[in-house]
Order: sequence, then structure tokens, then C-alpha cells
Amino acid sequence: MARPEDPEPSVSRLPPESPGAAQGRGPEAPGGSGAAHHYPGAGPGNGPEASPPVPPGAPRGAAPAEGRPPAGFSGSRPGTAAPGFPGLSRIGVFGGSFDPVHQGHLHVAAAAQAARGLQRVVFVPAAQSPHKPGQGLAEARDRVAMLRLALQGRDDWSLDEIELDRPPPSYTIDTLRQVRERWRLDPGAKLYLLLGSDNLEKFGTWKDAAEILELAEPVVVPREGDLEPLRERLRRTLAPELARRLIAALVPSPPVPGASRDIRAALGSGADPADLLPRAVREYIDARGIYRAGSSLPDSEGAATEAPEDRPRP
Repeated sequence: MARPEDPEPSVSRLPPESPGAAQGRGPEAPGGSGAAHHYPGAGPGNGPEASPPVPPGAPRGAAPAEGRPPAGFSGSRPGTAAPGFPGLSRIGVFGGSFDPVHQGHLHVAAAAQAARGLQRVVFVPAAQSPHKPGQGLAEARDRVAMLRLALQGRDDWSLDEIELDRPPPSYTIDTLRQVRERWRLDPGAKLYLLLGSDNLEKFGTWKDAAEILELAEPVVVPREGDLEPLRERLRRTLAPELARRLIAALVPSPPVPGASRDIRAALGSGADPADLLPRAVREYIDARGIYRAGSSLPDSEGAATEAPEDRPRP
């Protein structure tokens, strides 16, 4: 099972106000409650300096103090109990490689949360994708540490390492089958599966794709502003019922900023990815030398998942 490093994560508040606002912080879902995850040495100021725009109608939250990665953090992963969310009725599951986590991921989480009134979003970092064998990711401990930095300050966002700790292979369907009991959910609680629009055309190849949609309602946040081209691609590439369910799950949203692939390329060439990374995440990357040109990216620990290597994964 998973070994979330600390009880449940306290996640960082997304910014707020309007596109480009650097000082505001973001939405707090109705009913958000519970303890939060902090990785070793984390203090109250380890959140991002700026986050993606908050979707219209999302409630605002107080801004955390600006912070930096904790000094001397080595990436250790002390184990603790899995997070528990009894009493909550609407919970989002957001998986991905998060290599690295960036403002686009936070945008997807905020948009989906606002659109469906989610009381909590749980980020589930994935191991190596079975569809991309041999493609190395940053070490799991670093991806988890960056997630904790990006999420700190929000008590309605959490982190669970279930897919990193499960023996391979690990698939989305396996996670959804386990989390209801693992998170001690009430019988009437509803799960929502947060998806980026990239690679949705391959959804029909996922293990037990139809059952995935029985266990969790999909919420799709498109990367592009115009939804019609995406609807057409889904109609062409998926079975009619899968296409219908995913099209119905689309959430109108401003374009999603950034892509992990492009951010890694920029960092490897010495370029500045500008505002695509929360400040604390960028400082952690610089301190650890991750993605530096010539650095080695070993395969991450743990199992495999359908998740696209550089996108918010389903």
C-alpha cells in the first residue's frame, strides 16, 4: 500500500483573482477540511508564489506566506497511514507523472474542483507508464517532494502515493477499486476522475475503461480553448458510449498553461520556464539539479500506470 509521508497534505492555495495575478491565491472548495501533507522540514511558507487563474465562481482563499524548499531536504519518504476522508461526499482523484508538477496541473485541479464542487482533490503521482516503456522519469521521491511544495497551504488538496507503493503493474482501475476503502469514504461518497484532454483518444485502450467510468465520474479540463475539435476527435477515435461520457465531462476553461515536456526541455537547455512553475518547485529543481542537461533521470520506483508521461493523468 502507499506510504504518504505525512498524515494528509496541506496543499498550497491557488491564486486567485484574475489571469496573471501574481499575489492572489486561489479557490477553496466548499467543505474542504482535514489535515494536510507536509514533507520533512516543510514549514508554513513553502507554497508557490503565483498560480494559475481561478475559474469564474471559485471561492477565494487566504494567501500563504511566500516560501522556499526546506534546507537540507534529502528526499526521504518516512511512511505514515493513508489519508482518510470520512464525511466527505465529492472527492476528485487526480493522477499524473507530475514530472514536474506545474501551473497547468494546478489549473486543471482548480477548474475541475470549481465546476463540480469537489470538497477534496487527491493528487496521485504515477510510476512509469506501461505505454512508454523505458522512458525515465525523475525519481519518485523528487516528484513527490515537488508536489508537496506545490500543494502546501491548501487543506482541501491532498497527496496519496498509492501507485508508487503498489507492486507493478499499476493501473487507474486498480487505484479506483482500492481508494474507497483506503480513504474510509462514506457509502454515499462520489468519486470524480480528473483528466486533462491530451491523449483522451487513447482512453479506450486503458485497462477496464468502461469500469473506470462506473467507479468515478470523469471531469475533463481541455488544454485548448475551443472544445469542438476535441469533441470531433473523441467521436472519431472512441466507441460511441465512451465518447459520449467523456464529451459530457468537458469543463469549459481557459487554455491550460504549460506542459511538462516543454518545461523539462527548457530547464535542460538553461532557459527559464518563466511563470509555468511555482517558485518553490523551481527552487527545488535548481537545488537538486533535476532536468539539468546531461543529468540522468532514472526510472521511478514502483508500478506502471496509463498516465501520459507529461500530462495530468487519468
